[in-house]
Formats: sequence, C-alpha cells, structure tokens
Amino acid sequence: MKGDVLVKVGESVEPDVVVARTEIPGIMRTVRVAETLGVEPSELQALLKVAVGDKVERGTILAATKSFFGLLKSDCKSPIDGTVELLSPTTGHVGIRYKPTPVEVRAYIRGNVVDVIPGEGVVVETSGAFIQGIFGVGGERLGEIKLIVKSADEIIEESNISDDCAGKVLVGGSNISGDGLRRAAAIGAAGVVVGGIIDSDLIGYLGYDIGVAITGQEDIPTTLIVTEGFGVMRMAHRTFELLKSLEDRVASINGATQIRAGVIRPEIIVPSMKEDQAAEIRDEEQSLDIGAKIRIIREPNFGILGKVAALPAKPVVIESGAKVRILEADLENGVRVSVPRANVEIIQE
Repeated sequence: MKGDVLVKVGESVEPDVVVARTEIPGIMRTVRVAETLGVEPSELQALLKVAVGDKVERGTILAATKSFFGLLKSDCKSPIDGTVELLSPTTGHVGIRYKPTPVEVRAYIRGNVVDVIPGEGVVVETSGAFIQGIFGVGGERLGEIKLIVKSADEIIEESNISDDCAGKVLVGGSNISGDGLRRAAAIGAAGVVVGGIIDSDLIGYLGYDIGVAITGQEDIPTTLIVTEGFGVMRMAHRTFELLKSLEDRVASINGATQIRAGVIRPEIIVPSMKEDQAAEIRDEEQSLDIGAKIRIIREPNFGILGKVAALPAKPVVIESGAKVRILEADLENGVRVSVPRANVEIIQE
C-alpha cells in the first residue's frame, strides 16, 4: 500500500525514527439495525441517529424508536469503534468500518537518507560492519552486542544468560541449546547470533516446523541468526573476532531469510565503524582462488565449509540442465565435491 514518506534526502536518521507511514483500512461490520428494532427497512431513515461519515464508539446509539406516547423506548447501539460508511434503506443495515491499522516503517539503521521512493520509503546509507548469516528467524531488532562465550566453538547454555542480557544481541560460538534460546527470549534479549542451531531446538522455540518460504515474520521475542548452518558448527574465526571487536556497539539485526530465488540473507549491521577498520577489511578481501576457504550455500551440502581444490575453466552442464562454471572443493567432512561457483561464498580469514 502507498503511504507518506516523512523524511527528506540529506536528513540523518536514527534506527527508531519513523521514515514512512500508512494505514490499512479496517474491515466492514454490518449491523442489522432494522431487524434489531423490529421495523421495516424503509422506516429506518427516520429513526437513525447517525449519518455516513460519522465516527462512532462502542455503545453509540445508531437508531431508536419510541412507542406508547414515548414511554417505551428501543434502540440499537454500535458494537464497535469505527466510522459509519453505509446506510442501506433496502436491507435496513448500517455498515461500520473498524478503525484503520497504522503501519510504520522505521529507518532500521543509523545513517543518512540518500534517496526517497515516493509513497513507499527511503534508502538509508551508512558506513560500518556488515555480517551476513546463513539462516535466521525473527524480524528487525536493535541492541548492543554482548559476547557471552569465550571461544567460537563454545555452546551457549541457559546458565550463560543473565538478566543483564535483556535488550542485547547475544553472540555465542558453535550453538545455543533449546533451554538457552528460551531463556534468552524470556529475559527479553533482542537477538542471538551463533554458528549453528539443532533443528529440533529451533522447532521447539518456534512451536512449529519451519517451511521453505521466507522467514522474518515469526511472532517471537528474540531474533536468531545462524552464521554457519544446522547442527553444532563452530563460528568462522573472522566472524567471531569481528563481533568480539564490536562488543557494546549498537547493532541492527534482521533474521529474514530466503534461500530460493531472490536470495535474502539474515544480517547484522553495526554503523559508524572507524574508517581505518573498514579500509583494513576491504584490503583483506579475497578472490576465488585455489585454497580459498568457502561455505556452500545450496543443498545438498548447505552450510558446510571447505577449501577450493580446483577451478575448471570450461563450463559444464549440471543436473538442472544449466551450463555453468564450477569449482571442486574439499569439504571439512573429507568429501570432495563439484559445485557451481554461484553456490558458494568466500569466507574471509
């Protein structure tokens, strides 16, 4: 739905600033007024106490009758708060539309507005650290990063999570237990970032089995972001060290994930990183060469780490029938596989 954009190009915004707003119209509620009063629909017009466009509250009298010299009265009251939108002389019904539901879009990150999309929203730009996960659940949230383990292969247990974790983005190592996840949600942690998650613990947290559609709309109090895959999986060293260096900084996180066409990855954004740190990371970016460490981002080896063993020059026809360039990789489980180059990402170390 189209709405109103509330900021302009060049403005600085904070994560919680509302940048666009619209309203979803309420549904129509039909009130059988003539039937309630026991009159013919054609008689209703003279008995109405409201008109189209009037705002009413629950209990507002819509129409009333009098009989026996005004001694006996009968009325029909509105069952809801809303706006009168329909008066039908044919059916004797009054249509009241519920109040609209406001929808607000917030900036999500601290930065500068560099473009306005009329009626829809804005583009916000910032400099900082940007980390993508492999899978996540839960929507946009904001909180200070808090490291609650000492190493990238440590599991977050319930005992690791204290009351001062409320409102924080908790960073762990290789996994978080089901009890730990429920504890994080109970004390109000904004998010949890770990290397892996066991599928049964995820189902226990959500209350249902996750499907293949896009995630991010789950009704859960704490966003979960997994950086490596399913199971107990040590967080990549560079990812863990970067998050460690950002402790106590405010992060914007989003667990929204889509692994099919139009890939969406869960993310952690920490604005305003020092420029020398950003430059250092850019200088260390790697290319897809022999020996480069990679993660596979498609089934059947989704989330598994490995190293590039060979880069055949000629494209090959894969199972889907497409002709693509591939690479050979030695996976951490000791298996060598051939995969399309588009199905891997480079792990910076």
